[in-house]
Amino acid sequence: MTRAAIYLDHNAASPLLPEARAALVAGLDLTGNASSVHGHGRALRNLIDTARGQVAALAGAERKQVVFTGSATEAITQAIVGGARAFASEAIVISAGEHAAVSKAAEMTGLPVITIGLLADGSIDLDQLAECLQHAGGNLLVALHWVNNETGVVQDMARINALVGPTRHTLFIDAVQAFGKLPLDFAASAPDMMAVSGHKIGAPAGIGALLVKAHADVVRLIPGGGQEQGRRGGTEAAALIAAFGAAASAIVDRYTAANVPALIARLEAALPGDAVVFGGERLGNVVNFAVPGVKNATAMMGLDLMGLSVSSGSACSSGKVGPSHVLAAMGVAPELAECALRVSLGWNSTSDDVDAFVAGYRTILERQRARQGQAA
Repeated sequence: MTRAAIYLDHNAASPLLPEARAALVAGLDLTGNASSVHGHGRALRNLIDTARGQVAALAGAERKQVVFTGSATEAITQAIVGGARAFASEAIVISAGEHAAVSKAAEMTGLPVITIGLLADGSIDLDQLAECLQHAGGNLLVALHWVNNETGVVQDMARINALVGPTRHTLFIDAVQAFGKLPLDFAASAPDMMAVSGHKIGAPAGIGALLVKAHADVVRLIPGGGQEQGRRGGTEAAALIAAFGAAASAIVDRYTAANVPALIARLEAALPGDAVVFGGERLGNVVNFAVPGVKNATAMMGLDLMGLSVSSGSACSSGKVGPSHVLAAMGVAPELAECALRVSLGWNSTSDDVDAFVAGYRTILERQRARQGQAA
């Protein structure tokens, strides 16, 4: 299989950072089990403890608040399913723009799921959330995203914290797309739990973390031999954890050096005049746009043949190109939503990458319009 020449899908997974690769290889060279008390085990334990501090530093968390998991999806499931059980939640509150990992975990609890709508700019309807909290008859578990994975819309975390923080309700935040790009400051903020991911910041896939406040230490999902201070059973994947820590230490400088927001601004400025960009206040590494009449399936196929990898939204849909529930929740017409493309940049993106995409998409657009002209 030929590797795509230009990768523009960092919201799905960011390429492996050199620092993470080096830490991964070094970790794989170590033998043993981190729970063992002999020298080999202690070496692995030291590796994990170092990475815990590195991830905590990027998340604005205390070291003891970091629980390593097999993925962000696992962390999300532990927070929602385990949290609902631990805190005797009576319902789960999510937004219409949540990742499937959140919505499916909410369904898995068997509790009523209350869905808060999105506004046209992609922000969560926080007035609706306030009303929901005001009329709640029992304890709720509120599970919301910080940054939308499809549109890059940044939610108003200050108001979410102010609405939910002082209440008896439990607050979980999916911070996967915010991690490494925005300051999280978990220890000083309102959320009881927060999920982050390794492969979104240049670590390998297969490693994530759940951040938990002290009172949320009771949240469990996978029992076992007492690993992760009894909060997540199973022998730790020390090499993956080390790579996660290395990526957490390197990503901010790498991201800043790439000047990603300027690259996105360059890309947006070059879009056709009839392009529609979705979302209001957005993170500066992604643009989700549509040109009416240019179907995303056709555009993605053409771009892929040119060696340009982009997506139409979430990568967690078994490789299928289908309608976006996020755009639908924003009120985007179905015929426009099926033209939506997501271009997301990261630590190794360059202006040449952007220019190649602009040229490639322009070629597809010209072909499409030529065919439309012939059909007329």
